[in-house]
Amino acid sequence: MLSKSFRFHSRGGVRHTYQHGKTIRDSKISLVFASNARNRQRYAVVVSKKILKSAVGRNRIRRRVYEAIRLERPSIQQPVDCIFIVNTKEIANLDFAELRSLIHDLLIEAKII
Repeated sequence: MLSKSFRFHSRGGVRHTYQHGKTIRDSKISLVFASNARNRQRYAVVVSKKILKSAVGRNRIRRRVYEAIRLERPSIQQPVDCIFIVNTKEIANLDFAELRSLIHDLLIEAKII
C-alpha cells in the first residue's frame, strides 16, 4: 500500500487540485492532476457510495488502486497531485495487471510519466 507521506492530509489540497487541475477520463477511472510546489507527489483515490454501497467494497477498491499507484510511482519524477476517481464498480473484479495498465495509461496520457 502507498505510504501515508504520499497521500493528501487535508481537504485544501484536494480542493485546489479539483479547481486548478486537468481531468482525463476513462470509462472505469478518471484522473484529476495538477503540479504542486511541495517537491513531492501526493495521491488520493475517491470511490463514491453511488459506485458501491458497502464500505468494505469501497475500501478494497481503494487499496487496490493505491497498490497500483505505489508500483507506478518510481517512474514519476515531477511533483504532482493526482486524484483517481473510480467511475464503476467493475474495478473491484478487474485483474490487477489490467488495473495497473489502466493507471499507467492514464499517467502517460497526462504526460506525468
